[in-house]
Amino acid sequence: MKEQKTDVITYKWDDIPHEHLNDMLTRKIISGERTMLAHIFLKKGCVVPAHSHDNEQMTYIIKGALKFTINGREILLKEGEVMHIPSNVVHGAVAVEDTLDMDVFCPPRQDWLDKTDAYLRGK
Repeated sequence: MKEQKTDVITYKWDDIPHEHLNDMLTRKIISGERTMLAHIFLKKGCVVPAHSHDNEQMTYIIKGALKFTINGREILLKEGEVMHIPSNVVHGAVAVEDTLDMDVFCPPRQDWLDKTDAYLRGK
């Protein structure tokens, strides 16, 4: 029988430092073994270039609004709304106002953890 982990960890978003990705974008990450949460802070006009990943994604707009482009279709996601992005779907976004969103990934984004996400860092 596989041993079950019983370690429970609690976090406070205020205690997690901002990771500066570029002049328009910062984030905070909390990651477990199979799920990742991220607070994404985007200034109005910030562009998240089109990309895809194996990770399933849920995006919840806490404040502000993002205009996504998915398969040539524009979707405006506003405060209080949630979008599910299946694995391997090409998507990009533009912040139409200053925005805070929470992204949930399963499994965690390894490129975010090891900081090889050059598409967000302008490299």
